[in-house]
Amino acid sequence: MNRFYGFDLGDAESAIARLDKKEQNVPDILPVQDAKSFVTAYALVPGGEMRIGEGACLAADAIKRQLRFKSRFLRDSSSHGDVRMFASGVLGELYQSGDLIKNEDCCFYVGCPAGWDKNAREDYRAIFEKAGYPPVRIVSESRAALVTACQSKHLQVGYDILSRPVLVVDIGSSTTDFAYICGGKEVEMRTAGEVSLGGGIMDEILLDSCVAMSPKAEEIRQTFAESEAWRTYCEFAARRLKERYYNDPDYFENNPCVTPIRIVYDRPITLTLTMNKEMAERLEDKPWGPLGNKSFKQVFLQSLRDVRDHITGDQPELVFLTGGVSRLPSIKEWCRSVFPEAVLITGTEPEFAVARGLAWSGRIDEELREFKEDLEKLKSSRTVEDIVEKHLSLLYRKAVDALVEPILEKAAEPVFEKWRAGKIRRFTDTEAEMQKEIGVFLKSEEARKLLVRPITEFLKPVADDLEEFTVPICLRHHVPYKALSLNSFLSLSELNISIDAKNVFAVDELTWLIDSVISVLVGILCGGSGMALIANGPVGILAGTIISLAILLLGKDPMEKALLKADVPVIMRQLVPGDSFARRRKSIAASVREKMYESLEKDKEEEITARMTDEISLQIEQCLTKMAEVVEIPLG
Repeated sequence: MNRFYGFDLGDAESAIARLDKKEQNVPDILPVQDAKSFVTAYALVPGGEMRIGEGACLAADAIKRQLRFKSRFLRDSSSHGDVRMFASGVLGELYQSGDLIKNEDCCFYVGCPAGWDKNAREDYRAIFEKAGYPPVRIVSESRAALVTACQSKHLQVGYDILSRPVLVVDIGSSTTDFAYICGGKEVEMRTAGEVSLGGGIMDEILLDSCVAMSPKAEEIRQTFAESEAWRTYCEFAARRLKERYYNDPDYFENNPCVTPIRIVYDRPITLTLTMNKEMAERLEDKPWGPLGNKSFKQVFLQSLRDVRDHITGDQPELVFLTGGVSRLPSIKEWCRSVFPEAVLITGTEPEFAVARGLAWSGRIDEELREFKEDLEKLKSSRTVEDIVEKHLSLLYRKAVDALVEPILEKAAEPVFEKWRAGKIRRFTDTEAEMQKEIGVFLKSEEARKLLVRPITEFLKPVADDLEEFTVPICLRHHVPYKALSLNSFLSLSELNISIDAKNVFAVDELTWLIDSVISVLVGILCGGSGMALIANGPVGILAGTIISLAILLLGKDPMEKALLKADVPVIMRQLVPGDSFARRRKSIAASVREKMYESLEKDKEEEITARMTDEISLQIEQCLTKMAEVVEIPLG
């Protein structure tokens, strides 16, 4: 994609931003009918012509006029047609102005409230597709606002947003979305309950209050009931009057802020819209039916409190406000009252934060797609396997160091005790018994825990070498380099690499290692060292005589073989002290360790090493994939 368009289709106002893939840092806001922020409205006039924006609101000859239809999207299917009509009109304006070129390589990111589910988002996307738009993706407006916060360099909060808990409050014309971000990961939350809350509520209250103060109130209400065009026209006028007042409330402290409207229906009626300090307070404090007979202030404060109560992590240190209504001083006061420990931040143009964030989201997603493609190329190469194989001997040595003494204690010593107690007839029979006991131990939870440290120590140089390949990928696509750093996740529980005793020393696969352990242990225990162990016990006359005579008659080597095959009477076995093995374990361990090192270097099978390399590499690659999946909002 070469261009990314962000379409913030709001319930009251809309905006469109455009961002080139490589040449721009900040999205441009595209004017529609000479307005950067244009009214979400369309009107049909005689002759079949359709008008959008403010022109639709002011068309005196409108046969049909529709405003505020997005807020009805989830509950009124007829609004789907209204969205399509308006979206088609906007598309035509973009083509006519040349801001959009047919068949160019581009896509549209269209915002929706965070509370919309997957089905609603797909229905919304299909509307734009049927209207003839280039490829469309629907994303939450709160995510777009978050992207703007990260990308807006003048805010100087990019680092904080990715490292500290942040609450994004996006106040639209019909909904208010809250997004809690911790560690750069977004958790979207809906407004309190199922109510809609946005600046459009204030427009409705202003119009209703002014109608109530009119001596022709009943006639005006009857006209609104019969003519949707006149009702929407007056509501639009109320919105513009409200905006004029809030743009300079100090000026209107002593000057009138009014708009007279001449309604011509059955007969002419004049409605005077008035905005002043008292009315501003009414907009915030008046109970309103659609809000459950609660005021805007009550619902907004309760929503903030609900968000605070539902945050399971740290409370936000930053509160980022977006949307045109966020300019109201009261909004900041309410946020400070609920989050007194947080710093409040607003952009210079909060009304365009979502549109710009949507355009940025398009470029970010494209970069992340390319980022993941590069990661897949790395995974499909032999890079990870070569790094793992390079350090595999370190894993073997570290594992041997961790396991030798526990094996002697937990497997070999019990076998020796069985022989001493007469449960094993000949010393040569200990080999099979020891093989069984070592196998059981290597599968145990104890052995798995013993392997955690050597595996972690093995992963450290693997991670270091791997960063030579992952860091350039991250830098190339503006992703924090730690996003693919195994060094940041060397705790096995966080890394989620399921290497354990069964994987590393699987009895049914790594037979060479078990055979080495057994041959070394049996050789030491039952060979020359084994004879020394038996002969060094308290000297029993019978045992000493038999051993001495046998050595003299048969010679040392034949004697060892004969004795090892002999069914020595239990009473003679008891002459060997019970703690003989335990006392010699440490001195034996050093010899066992050295012989195992030699065996590992000489006897390990290429097939087993290859399988070990592939298994560990696969798990590391799966870990990299999971780490890449959580990269959502890079700094750019």
